[in-house]
Amino acid sequence: MRLDKYLKVSRIIKRRTVANEACSLGHVSINDKVAKPSADVKAGDIISVRFGAKLLKAEVLMVKESVRKEEADSMYRIISDTLNETGDD
Repeated sequence: MRLDKYLKVSRIIKRRTVANEACSLGHVSINDKVAKPSADVKAGDIISVRFGAKLLKAEVLMVKESVRKEEADSMYRIISDTLNETGDD
């Protein structure tokens, strides 16, 4: 599944256009490599998303084309959700 679609379906990012833009600007990486919106996501991947000073790292547990809102958080496991304390942006 495409990275931008996964971010939307899993509700890590609410809208696909926002997910696509975040990927295009280099704010999203898969396994510590900056990823394009079309990058392939599979179970076991580690996704890092930078929202300003906040960094979210999550492990992909499963990939589904669609899930109910209540089940979206079962698609991933949050590894860390931290603020960037070094001031690097």
